[in-house]
Amino acid sequence: MVSGLLRVIFGFGLACLVAGAATAAFVITPADIATLPAELRPERLESAGTLSLLAATHSAIFAFPFALVAIVVGEWWCVRSWIYYTVAGILIALAGFGAEYLNEVSGQPTIVNDYAVRAFLIVGVLSGLAYWLVSGRYAGGGRGDARAASRQAKSEPPAGDEAAEATK
Repeated sequence: MVSGLLRVIFGFGLACLVAGAATAAFVITPADIATLPAELRPERLESAGTLSLLAATHSAIFAFPFALVAIVVGEWWCVRSWIYYTVAGILIALAGFGAEYLNEVSGQPTIVNDYAVRAFLIVGVLSGLAYWLVSGRYAGGGRGDARAASRQAKSEPPAGDEAAEATK
């Protein structure tokens, strides 16, 4: 139980760090850093790192209630599919995009553009996959292992003498 909780907390934390790094990469692109003179790169990398941590914190605060629901459902139903966690990440990212759009001030530039939509979608995909890699694929703990074994046993053909009798 405690190990499962630690697994979930670590997975959520990592997913938020990935979200922050991906978000920062859309603001301070790797290409921008690569084209800078060598003496300016450390300062730009420091700015990117700071932005990553700030974006990760913002992502964690916003995503927590939505991720909590997705994680509880995944743990309860022992969902170990990468697709589930990726779709959950995308939906949470789109909710963030919607929240940004709804909080826009009229007369100011809008967030609705192709670059922002792609950024939010990619952040959602990467965050969902990061969570699945360290936590989601083990959802349900021992219960999930028992369910997976029973599903596998139901799908396997009978072996040995049972197979000969089944063909008669």
